[in-house]
Amino acid sequence: QVQLVESGGGLVQAGGSLRLSCTASGRTFNNYAMGWFRQAPGKEREFVATISWTGSSTLYADSVKGRFTISRDNAKNTVYLQMNSLKPEDTAVYYCAASRRYHGTNMNAYDYWGQGTQVTVSS
Repeated sequence: QVQLVESGGGLVQAGGSLRLSCTASGRTFNNYAMGWFRQAPGKEREFVATISWTGSSTLYADSVKGRFTISRDNAKNTVYLQMNSLKPEDTAVYYCAASRRYHGTNMNAYDYWGQGTQVTVSS
C-alpha cells in the first residue's frame, strides 16, 4: 500500500508559478513511476505529466509542455510539479498517482492516488 499526499496548491494570478509536491509513504518510492493528473470542474480527469522510476524519462501533455516540469527526489519520497506561466485554463484539482509497472499517460494503469490539491489561476 502507498499513501500519497499532495500539497502546494493555491490561488495565483495568470502568468504566475506554483510548485506542487506529492509525498509518498508505505513502500519503496523508487519502485513506482509517478504521474500528475488534473480535473477541472465539469471535465474528465486528464493526464498532465509523468516521470519514470529513476527520473530518467518524462512525458508531458501538449497543453503544459514547456511550462510545467516534473521531477522527483527518491531520497525524500517526493515528486514535484513546477508550474510556470500559469493560465486560467490550468485551474483544476491536481492529483498525483503511482504505478508499480507503468510509465505513461493512461490513468487507469496507476495503482495509487492522492486526494488532490486545488490550483486556481485568476485572469
